[in-house]
Amino acid sequence: MAQVLEFKLPDLGEGLTEAEIVRWLVRVGDVVAVDQPVVEVETAKAMVEVPCPYGGVVTARYGEEGTELPVGAPLLTVAVGPAAAGEDAGSGNVLVGYGTSEAPARRRRVRAAGANGKVKQAAGTRPAQPSAPASGPAPTPSSAPTPSSASAPSFASAPTPASAPAGGPVPVISPLVRRLAREGGLDLRQLAGSGPEGLILRADVENALRAGTAPAPGTAAPATGVSPAAPARDGLRTPLKGVRGAVADKLSRSRREIPDATCWVDADATELMRARAAMNAAGGPKISLLALLARICTAALARYPELNSYVDTEAREIVQLPQVHVGFAAQTERGLVVPVVRDAHARDAESLTAEFARLTEAARTGTLTPGDLTGGTFTLNNYGVFGVDGSTPIINHPEAAMLGVGRIVPKPWVHDGELAVRQVVQLSLTFDHRVCDGGTAGGFLRYVADCVEQPAVLLRTL
Repeated sequence: MAQVLEFKLPDLGEGLTEAEIVRWLVRVGDVVAVDQPVVEVETAKAMVEVPCPYGGVVTARYGEEGTELPVGAPLLTVAVGPAAAGEDAGSGNVLVGYGTSEAPARRRRVRAAGANGKVKQAAGTRPAQPSAPASGPAPTPSSAPTPSSASAPSFASAPTPASAPAGGPVPVISPLVRRLAREGGLDLRQLAGSGPEGLILRADVENALRAGTAPAPGTAAPATGVSPAAPARDGLRTPLKGVRGAVADKLSRSRREIPDATCWVDADATELMRARAAMNAAGGPKISLLALLARICTAALARYPELNSYVDTEAREIVQLPQVHVGFAAQTERGLVVPVVRDAHARDAESLTAEFARLTEAARTGTLTPGDLTGGTFTLNNYGVFGVDGSTPIINHPEAAMLGVGRIVPKPWVHDGELAVRQVVQLSLTFDHRVCDGGTAGGFLRYVADCVEQPAVLLRTL
C-alpha cells in the first residue's frame, strides 16, 4: 500500500526564514524521482530549485506561485511505494549546499546573513521533519486533492500552466516577469517585447503598468494591496520583499548603525588605461578594468588593514579580518546584488577577471547562490557604468568601507606642468568612522589614486 509523505520547505541556511514560490516544476499527478527539482523559490539571497527527497506520485501542492512560505511549511505530498516509504525513503540531499537541519518555528523576519558567508552542508544527512510553523495554520493545497485521496491521484486535476497560453507561447523567459505581469493584471499576449526576437523584459512590463495599460478581459485585478476605488495618486505599489526587501533592510541597517564618512579625489587614469591596453595586446585572456581596480584595492588594504574589518557591537570590538573577500555591485533584472570574489588578495589580475566574469553571468541569469552573495569584507562599486562621475555609497553592512569608481572621461588636466587632455576618474571612499580616522581613510584613497595614476607604484608592493 502506498504511503503519503509530506515534504516541507527545508532550511535554506544563511539565517533565511522564508522563501517565495516563483514557479512550480511539477503538477499534481506527476511522477517524480528522488532529488528531482520540484519548485523554484526566491529567497532574499537568490533563486534556487528545491529537489524533493522522495520518489513517487505528487498528490498535493501547497501554495500558489507568488506565495511566501516560512521554513517548515508543507510544500507538497508524494505517494510512495511500500519499499520507498521505509527508513531509506529520502536521499537526504534536500538542498545540496544548504542547511537541512530541523527548522524552528517561524522567527521574526531577519534577512541578514552570517558574517562568515558559510553555508551548511546537507549531503549525507537524512531530511528533517520540521514541525508546522508557529505563525498560523499551514497553507492549504493549491489545485490539488487532499492527502487522504492520494491513493488515486487524478491527472485531470492538474492545472494548465500559465506559461502556455492558447495561440502559442509567450516570449518570456523570466518567471519574475510573468509574476509581475500577473500581479499587475497585464496580459502578456498583448505586449510587444523589446528584447532579442521580441523577448518580453521586466522593463516592458513595468513600462506598461506605469502607462496604465488596462488588464485584458477576464484577467485578475492588480494585486497591489489597493482597492479599485483608491485614488489614482496612490500609484503602482510593489511589495518590498525578495531581493528588493533584502537590499532595503541591509541599507537601512547600515544607515542606522554605521557612522559613515566619505572622502573623494580625482585621479588621472590615462596610464592605467594604457597599461591595460598593453596587457591585452600581449595575447592571452583579456584583463578587465574592474580586475585591475580590485588588485589595487587588495594592495591598499594590505597597507591599511583597518578598512578590512567590521565592528562587533555586542563585544564592542573591531574585528580585523585576515582574508580579503571583495564584493562588487551588480545591477540585474532582479535588482541590485553584490556577488563576492573570495580570497581576492591571493588572485592575480587574470584570475580576478575570470571570477568577476563568472559571477556577473550568474547574476545576470539569476543563478547566484547564497554563498556567492555573502561573506564580503570590502566592496568595490563601479557606478561609472551608469554614466555618472561621483557618488557617496552606503556601506555594505557589516563591512567597514566601500570604494566607488566613477566614469573615466577625457578632461583638461595639468600633466608635467602643461595643460593636456587626460582620462580622469573620480574615486570616493565611504568608511566606518569607528574603525579608523580620516588620516587612515585618506591614506588608503591616496594610495589607490597613486596606483591609478602610476600603475608602476603597485609593482613595489608585489
